[in-house]
Amino acid sequence: MDLVIWFLVFLPRMEHFSVGPQGLQRLTSRNEPEPSRFAKAIGHFVSYIFHPLFIPAYVSYYLLFMHPFVFAGYSEKMRVFRLANVILCTAFLPALSIFIMWRLKLVISSIQLKTQRERIIPYVIALTLYFWCWYVFKNVDSPPEMQLFLLGAFLSVCAAWMLNIPMRVSMHTTAAGAVLAFFLILAFRDATFDALPLSIAILVAGLVCTARLLVSTHTYKEIYVGFFAGVLAQWVATWFV
Repeated sequence: MDLVIWFLVFLPRMEHFSVGPQGLQRLTSRNEPEPSRFAKAIGHFVSYIFHPLFIPAYVSYYLLFMHPFVFAGYSEKMRVFRLANVILCTAFLPALSIFIMWRLKLVISSIQLKTQRERIIPYVIALTLYFWCWYVFKNVDSPPEMQLFLLGAFLSVCAAWMLNIPMRVSMHTTAAGAVLAFFLILAFRDATFDALPLSIAILVAGLVCTARLLVSTHTYKEIYVGFFAGVLAQWVATWFV
């Protein structure tokens, strides 16, 4: 709770953008000092470490190897195979698709997907692969916790894709919101749940949202809407799992 209060207090009061040679550029107000180079470096580091393509692998690793009961009874080989499936569908193939489109200059002019138009096809590719990943795990008799998270991840991508029509929501904060909501749901569902993962999820959500404020060209609205879209998507997943 203290972290959430800190995050809200940290937010600057004003923000404007201008169109420059490199697209949208942040203009600081009189009451908003420009972040230092160190702060920006930390912001970029957090944004890379907790990139939305890596988040499913992190949570899956926790469920597969760190949670004491979710995958109890599964062999080590099977756990590694399941983790490899998640990484392939939710990280490697989407990233490879974006890289190929960028190199071939197919719609994408920047690998960072800075415009709404550039995000349309990558979103379609991602939601297709995320759906396939959830569908496979659902039909190979995986634990409900794993199915819940993967379904929530798929719905988060769907929400971000639809919201991409009126605004360029932050994919980072959408993923952070989904993860935070998942661990909150897990805390209520699992009698043996340890509070440490939830605390880490809260910390990561605060760091990611703050990092995107520091180094991205997203508006406050795009960051907040993305975060709560991820939370809502994971909550909706509980209706089906």
